[in-house]
Amino acid sequence: MASVEENFPRGGIQKKPTEGKTPNPKLERDNLFDVHHEEQSQKRKRSQKDQGKQKKFKADKIAAAKDSILNIEPLTVEALCEGMLLLGCIKEVSDYELVISLPNGLSGFVPVTQISDAYSKMLSKQVAQGELLEDLHSLLDMYSPGTLVRCIITSVEKSADGRRSIKLSIDPKKVNKGLNASALASGMLLSGIVSSMEDHGYLIDIGVSGTHAFLPRQKAQNYIKAVKRGPDLKIGQNLNCVIVEVKNEGRVVRLSVDRSEVAASLATERQNWTLSNLLPGLVVKARVQKLAPLGIKLSFLSSFTGIVDFMHMDPEKSMNYSPDQVVKACILSVHPTSKVVRLTLRQAFLHPGGSPNQLSSDRMGAVVEESTVKAFYKQFGAIFELDDGTLAFARLKHLSKNRKSFKPGAFKAGYKHKCRIIDYSLMDEMCIVSLKHQIIEARFLQYQDIHTGDVVQGKVFALKPIGMQVKVTDGIKGLVPSMHLADVILKQPEKKYNIGDEVQCRVLECNPAGKKLILTLKKSLVQSKLPVLSSYEDAKPDLITHGFVVCAREFGCIVKFYNDVKGLVPKNELSSEPISCPDKVFQEGQVVKVMVLKCEPQQERLLLSFRLSSKPALEDKKEGTPKKKQEVKYQIGEMVDVKVLKKKDNGLEVSVLEDEGNVMAWIPTVHLSDSVANCKLLWHCLQEGDVLPRVMCLSDKGGRIILSRKSAVISAVQEEQVVRSFSEIQPGMLLTGYVRNVMPFGVFVEFPFGVTGLAPKVSMSDKFVTDTKDHFAVGQTVIAKVMSMDEEKQRVLLNLKVSECSSGDSAAESFTLLNQYFKEMKEIRNLLRRREESSMAQGLCELVPGKELQLVVQDVKEDGSALFSGSCVTGLTVPATRYHLGDKSIVPGEKIKALVLHVDVLTSTVYVSLREKLLKQRPKQVRRLTENSQHSAIVQHIAEEFAVVSLLETGQLAAIPIASHFNDTFRFDSEKLKVGQTISATLRTVKMNDHGVLLAVQGPAKKNVFVRVRNESETALEEMLAPVKHSLSLGDIVTGTVKSVKPTHVTVAIDDKLTGSIHASRILDEVPIGSFPTYTLKAGQKVTARVIGGREVNTHRYLPITHPHFTQSIPELSIRPSEIEGEVTAVLNLEEDGALKKRGLYNVGQTVTCFVKKYNILKNWLEVEVAPDIRGRVPHLLLSLNTKVLKHPEKSFKNGQAISATVTGTDVTETNLCLSLTGIQSLEQGTITIGMVTKVTPNLGLTIALPGGKTGKVSIFHLNDTYVENPLGDFKVGKIVRCYILSNENGKIQLSLRQSRLNPKSNSKVEDVEITCINDVKKGQLVRGYVKSITPSGVFFGLSTSLLGRILFQNVSPYFVQKHSLYEKYLPEGKLLTAKVLGVNRKQKHVELSLLPEDTGMPNILPESLGLPRYDAEEEKREEAKPKKRKICSADENDSGIEVYYREEEDDDQEEEAAKKKSKKPSEAPRLQVSMGFTWDEDLNAMNVPVLNQKEESSESEEEEDPQLKMKKQTKKEKELEKQKKEKELCKLEAALMDPSRQPQSADDFDRLVLGSPNSSILWLQYMAFHLQATEIDKARAVAERALKTICFREEQEKLNVWVALLNLENMYGTEETLMKVFERAVQYNEPLKVFQHLCDIYANSEKYKQAEELYHTMLKRFRQEKSVWLKYASFLLKQGQTEATHRLLERALKALPTKEHVDVISRFAQLEFHFGDPEHAKALFESTLNSYPKRTDIWSIYMDIMIKHGSQKEVRDIFERVIHLSLAPKKMKFFFKRYLDYEKKFGTAESVLAVKRAALEYVETKSSLADT
Repeated sequence: MASVEENFPRGGIQKKPTEGKTPNPKLERDNLFDVHHEEQSQKRKRSQKDQGKQKKFKADKIAAAKDSILNIEPLTVEALCEGMLLLGCIKEVSDYELVISLPNGLSGFVPVTQISDAYSKMLSKQVAQGELLEDLHSLLDMYSPGTLVRCIITSVEKSADGRRSIKLSIDPKKVNKGLNASALASGMLLSGIVSSMEDHGYLIDIGVSGTHAFLPRQKAQNYIKAVKRGPDLKIGQNLNCVIVEVKNEGRVVRLSVDRSEVAASLATERQNWTLSNLLPGLVVKARVQKLAPLGIKLSFLSSFTGIVDFMHMDPEKSMNYSPDQVVKACILSVHPTSKVVRLTLRQAFLHPGGSPNQLSSDRMGAVVEESTVKAFYKQFGAIFELDDGTLAFARLKHLSKNRKSFKPGAFKAGYKHKCRIIDYSLMDEMCIVSLKHQIIEARFLQYQDIHTGDVVQGKVFALKPIGMQVKVTDGIKGLVPSMHLADVILKQPEKKYNIGDEVQCRVLECNPAGKKLILTLKKSLVQSKLPVLSSYEDAKPDLITHGFVVCAREFGCIVKFYNDVKGLVPKNELSSEPISCPDKVFQEGQVVKVMVLKCEPQQERLLLSFRLSSKPALEDKKEGTPKKKQEVKYQIGEMVDVKVLKKKDNGLEVSVLEDEGNVMAWIPTVHLSDSVANCKLLWHCLQEGDVLPRVMCLSDKGGRIILSRKSAVISAVQEEQVVRSFSEIQPGMLLTGYVRNVMPFGVFVEFPFGVTGLAPKVSMSDKFVTDTKDHFAVGQTVIAKVMSMDEEKQRVLLNLKVSECSSGDSAAESFTLLNQYFKEMKEIRNLLRRREESSMAQGLCELVPGKELQLVVQDVKEDGSALFSGSCVTGLTVPATRYHLGDKSIVPGEKIKALVLHVDVLTSTVYVSLREKLLKQRPKQVRRLTENSQHSAIVQHIAEEFAVVSLLETGQLAAIPIASHFNDTFRFDSEKLKVGQTISATLRTVKMNDHGVLLAVQGPAKKNVFVRVRNESETALEEMLAPVKHSLSLGDIVTGTVKSVKPTHVTVAIDDKLTGSIHASRILDEVPIGSFPTYTLKAGQKVTARVIGGREVNTHRYLPITHPHFTQSIPELSIRPSEIEGEVTAVLNLEEDGALKKRGLYNVGQTVTCFVKKYNILKNWLEVEVAPDIRGRVPHLLLSLNTKVLKHPEKSFKNGQAISATVTGTDVTETNLCLSLTGIQSLEQGTITIGMVTKVTPNLGLTIALPGGKTGKVSIFHLNDTYVENPLGDFKVGKIVRCYILSNENGKIQLSLRQSRLNPKSNSKVEDVEITCINDVKKGQLVRGYVKSITPSGVFFGLSTSLLGRILFQNVSPYFVQKHSLYEKYLPEGKLLTAKVLGVNRKQKHVELSLLPEDTGMPNILPESLGLPRYDAEEEKREEAKPKKRKICSADENDSGIEVYYREEEDDDQEEEAAKKKSKKPSEAPRLQVSMGFTWDEDLNAMNVPVLNQKEESSESEEEEDPQLKMKKQTKKEKELEKQKKEKELCKLEAALMDPSRQPQSADDFDRLVLGSPNSSILWLQYMAFHLQATEIDKARAVAERALKTICFREEQEKLNVWVALLNLENMYGTEETLMKVFERAVQYNEPLKVFQHLCDIYANSEKYKQAEELYHTMLKRFRQEKSVWLKYASFLLKQGQTEATHRLLERALKALPTKEHVDVISRFAQLEFHFGDPEHAKALFESTLNSYPKRTDIWSIYMDIMIKHGSQKEVRDIFERVIHLSLAPKKMKFFFKRYLDYEKKFGTAESVLAVKRAALEYVETKSSLADT
């Protein structure tokens, strides 16, 4: 239709009734910009049906128009009615509605159900299903403020207060209801809404029934990009669409939303608009008819009239319009009944898809002191000019307080008034102002004016279950949640509050965007003067503020503040008294005062305390400042002296003396001592003002310093036996810490520096653990062994078993505990002595165990115990148990003598004994006691940490520890000591001391207190009774019984008293390596042995027979057959230093058999024993050449195992042999060894510890065969690596970790070959390396350990950079780059490199986004200064289109150079490849690259290349020619860059292209090829993977193309394994057959015939029924020349395929034979087929065609002759005759042509004669 109209325009009558026509589809714009025009074109038109009537009433209409012109009023709410079409602008978007700004300051809203039918259906579906739909997007996702939309009024409702609310719809079915299919014409601008997404575009709902509107995807691309709301349009999105094409009488319409097309659209007469379908938003050309004071009357679209009110005249032209002037206008509204059309002349609306101007946010709410009245309208209000020259209007009701006080005289033009901007009308681009005094003075006008923490007045207007609604101002309403109605929770709020009550609230939270205001009425919060905490950033430590409790649980309270800021008050910070159930003490909603301890704003974590500082007055001065100091001043581990300030239940508040008491700190009670008993005691004894010396700073978490007096923890920190961070922890470490928490599943242990770990229940004790609380208490000191770590979760698992954590010397450990206890007891006594006021304390200090007292019996109890009193024990409790009364019967009042056993200072109790044995003193015998002597003793009293015993011989009191280790805390009842029990004790102190008791440890009779593998050195101590004298001498034969079997020795009972020992080396003559000799003996077995020496009881030294104490030693025995039968060598019968001399008997290199004792984790060596008196050590790195063994050596060597080792020497002290299990390591050049990383030096390399105590260095160029970014990232200190020794000169060892060095046979690909000297670098080669440094003369680039290259700044980037700091930012030291070698000066060892993209094929170093000037723009200026220039060569056809830059070798030889360049393809720049055979040569001169000044730089390379050039100066003409040449080249380059068909040159270019056409496989393949050209295989793979993710799943062929490319890539550059992985994935995602066929082709093309064969066999099994597979394989076999195999294949194919396919298959096989195989066989096949199927004309045709190509003329004619004599249908015969005739005409003679014609005639005659008969 449209085209007919164009060619043959009709007369004056308009096109058919246009009701059905849609306005031009408008481009859908980001809703911000999109709508102006859609809704603006309202024009008055006459429908043709009414034409007659219109003529009739024309005169009346004109008269009416005259009147209206005189009185063009703005639109008012009263004038609106249902069905009116309006152009509106979205003002606000919420989840459920759009607020729309309408013309003349009106506004309405579109509910979410009035968007479109499709959108409403999806909403209903989502509600019905109850789950979110993927395709359903919220209004916020699709619409944005400032977007123009066409709306229709659905209702105007009047509320109780007289206000009218305007309900709108943007549903196209309602907006475009005046249109029908026949009225649609191309060029119309319509509004449409996306109703569904299809493969190639979108279906758009334009509201016209019977019409399908389609928007192709390419027509929407620009719009989608501009809108930036995701890659697709969304269902429910409003669009301005232009109709591009109308088909099938309007049943199918093609649309466009292209912004330029929409903006240019104009409504014309040709589009057949009528008054019944005229739409707002249409832009029309109009003619001014009449001017009036308040507006203009226009005519448009030839026959319609419309009006423009004063608010919509173009403000720039003001009233300068003249009659008949032609203007562009936009339709604003169309009245449904009166058909009045309103238009606007404002510029913003004259280009559909635009957007009206917005008001700046700071202007909203502004008070304008002087605004000038421009005009006043009685029915409407007044127009003002504001201080910035913009216009504003005020409605009548805003001009005065009320109607009575209104004076029209005050609003004459020019009068000035004070007003306030209260709103902005987007459709009028004017501010709305108010002159009301209360509004001008109002504190809050909109939500944005309210700030968190503001106190506001409001009125209650509703009470709801969730809380109370309060009206702050007319437009601002807030909610007081029910929790916040009062300080306590109100059950019946309606009793306290009534609607209309005035209330004072405080703002808890204000969200202007969501118009959400949360208030509180809690008095304590409203009246609080403390700072408001409204963000985590404001939460500074020590800040005190008010908050409210939202949750109280067993872990503490969560307190909330303003703006939803919340923090945790942990249980220990709830009060100074412990609170067991916080939920009973604190109520939800309770207002509390809290102090901030610590805040982490990024994590939104806040730690609080209810324990506010006790000295608020000093807060600022004394606490505030020093707290800051102390954070800096006190390091963990620092020792300080402190003074007790205050005692609290769980610890002491102290001040640090060095800081004159300004710094406050805290000592928890459990940290006062290692001993649990002493912690309580010290806390009890210390008073405020006491000084505690040498306390260690443990942590300063939560803003306060925590101190510790635990001596074990202090010594661990001072001896550096600690870990400072998680990364330092290694399995097997023994660490001293303290119990942090005891849980049913295990114990949490904390170490200094804050590292914590968990000891699970199974690893807590050697005994069975029923209840964890029986074993450990919080704060107790423990020693833990690290079992394992989880690096990701930063968890550490620990072991607290004594058997694992003990050093092995339990006696020494237990004595240390006892000694420390008594040392602390002495301190406590001294402390008590200083107490002047307490005589009781003084008395306690004087009482010590062993002191005799005169006492009086006070009471005798039923259980036989007694209580005493006396002058020396005033105020103390003095009990004696029944056992301690002995045999005495006593009565109250009797005087007796008693001995003090123990004084318990904590309970002021003195335990005494009346036993005779104890009261008898034997001072002479006491003197004879010696240290380490063993005695029998009787247990007299058991205290918490120790037991008091009396020695049997002397009656002297001694103390023995109960625990053998920090972790030895639990005993079964059967194991506990009992009073009166006899035990063995070893004395450790024999001098009299202040404690009143001797100190001892429990002797060997104390068995199995804990299970532990004892060292043989302890056997004597733990398993023998007191030393027994014996008369054995060397060589004596003894018999005995095996008592116990240990890994390295066996103990043998020789008689009742005497025990001997057999070492593992003394059991067998020949020890098999790997066996355990001691386990060949069993406990209880009888053995005959020979004495070969003895061992001292205490020192365990081996003694010679001649030693005076030999008779008191433990005999060392041997049961080796050779030693029992043969002579005994006096191995141990030497002098004291015998063992040392004996070690000298072992030579370096000698092999010895030794026995594993244990792996020492701390020292990292394996301890072994060679003989009873010879020990050895194997350092970690000499244990194995297997890195797995070295990672966990403790698992690889079992105690007692026999191993073979090589002697390498003796250790420093010469007490142990140094051994190796890997032989003697030679560290010569070319050998491979094992090492351990000891240091990682950024950008340089590694330091490696090598066997034999040597160290070596690895450069970053030797870490891998392929350089990577951050090459040192995989290496951590302690990592075990295999190394290749590159050189070992002057004690400096250089190593390499490259696989090509370690496994030369592996043939793994070496991407970055070693460069040893300058000869390995060739000009034009691509090399990779790391940035070394940036200097004024360029970037220095490391190519190898010894070779540096230089990159001049003009070769770094094509951009000109003034600030070198930019280079430092984009080229940090150590950055990996690819560079091209421009020149090599071998004499001076200089290498010139380039990083330019055209040289390297890599993206630019500096991003384009920096907007830097290019060098070529500055080139002319700097030409003269640069003799060395660059030429541009256009790339070869085969190249990727990247321009390649070459350097001129010599200026005077340009032509020759150009010729050379032509012949040389750019792609042939040699890459760095192994075949070039580089050798590494540490050439240190290469490091001294000279730093050139500017002058030198400019001429340096020229000098290098040809020194004679300096002599020749260029003539003027030459210079001119050269300049012209340069300019031409530049022009060429610029033209190339501007050329739209220009090939992409960088990854960025490709990224842009694939964004534009994500489904184009060609682009993706070009992108892959681009990377492959630069040998970036991994990047090419990554591009392929990206393509597979990006390409739409419907584009199967495009995806398949990428898969095939990826298969090709893996075939060329990958391994068989990677190829198979890709192939398997490809088969899953595509049609398997196609993938198989493509892979076969790939194999065949790359001549991998064997793999192709295998694949074909697989295919024949999998796709038996596929004809194409058989044919493809046949083709493959024939190309290989395997004709016989092909014949066999045909037979198989015929068996596998259905019969109906046979003829076709045979024919195709025959054709293949003709092309690739045996033509004779092919003929035979055809012949046999045609004999069987003579009527198959298709086969005859193929046979003829092939024979015409390949056969002789005779053969061809024979075939034709046979065919024309067949009895076929006449039609087919005609075809064959025609073919025969054509053939003869082409190849035959006139006779042969005639013969064919004759034959044809005969055939016809015979046919007709047959027909007659």
